[in-house]
Amino acid sequence: MDTVADTLRAAAARLADSDSPQLDAELLLAHALGKDRSHLRAYPEAVLGAAQAHRYAELVEARRRGEPIAYLTGEREFWSLLLKVTPATLVPRPETELLVEQSLAAVPVAADWEVLDLGTGSGAIALAIAKERPRCRVCAVDVSTRALAVARENAHRLHISNVRFMQGDWFSPVAGRRFRVIVSNPPYISDSDPHLGEGDLRFEPRQALASGADGLRDIRRIVTDAAAHLQPDGLLLLEHGYGQGEAVRSLLQAAGFTDIRSLRDLAGHERVSSGKHANGGIAG
Repeated sequence: MDTVADTLRAAAARLADSDSPQLDAELLLAHALGKDRSHLRAYPEAVLGAAQAHRYAELVEARRRGEPIAYLTGEREFWSLLLKVTPATLVPRPETELLVEQSLAAVPVAADWEVLDLGTGSGAIALAIAKERPRCRVCAVDVSTRALAVARENAHRLHISNVRFMQGDWFSPVAGRRFRVIVSNPPYISDSDPHLGEGDLRFEPRQALASGADGLRDIRRIVTDAAAHLQPDGLLLLEHGYGQGEAVRSLLQAAGFTDIRSLRDLAGHERVSSGKHANGGIAG
């Protein structure tokens, strides 16, 4: 019978095409054993049982085929929140924490504002904001009922109660309502982008990834409709593709937004753009 150390070495070799073979091997083995990664390091000479070894081999092969680690383990950490994820939702990515960070920078700690998260998926952004700003009332919208079921479960598991989940297409569930802040990580990949057929993206929901010929279909719609749902001087923040910053700024400007800016992620790519809208509506 192989030890933990032997098993990890063999698995890392099989996962050599991964960006992080050793990490993948450790995450999957910890999941198969029902332990954390520190246990693997503390007991490298421990021997796997036959059922554990079989289950682990299945997980490694699934990962070798490209299935995301988060789908295989059923969870992903985001903003220090351990979230359930399924193939009905995107896997939350580290770069999306920039969107949360900038949203929180705009919302005072004691604020009791109305915040809208469009395309919430697993609820990652909405739940992070709601936890950090417990007096705010966060509305989280998604067109997918399956994704919303996951988001609701995450809210329940994390004991976050200041989020309301609504099903529908972008602004349709919140007709007539206005918010102080609107955030979104919408689909922003071109329908013809070859990356959609590669790596983890092959297994994630396409409707949450692809957005028309130029990747801007959904962003264009959000920017166009946002003013009618923002309180005066309300803020819109959008995550977008690393090469879309200039285009998104142009869309915001054409829609009457001011104080437009784009922020770069840790890789130096423009990743989040925002703007304020001094519309004449009545605050809701």
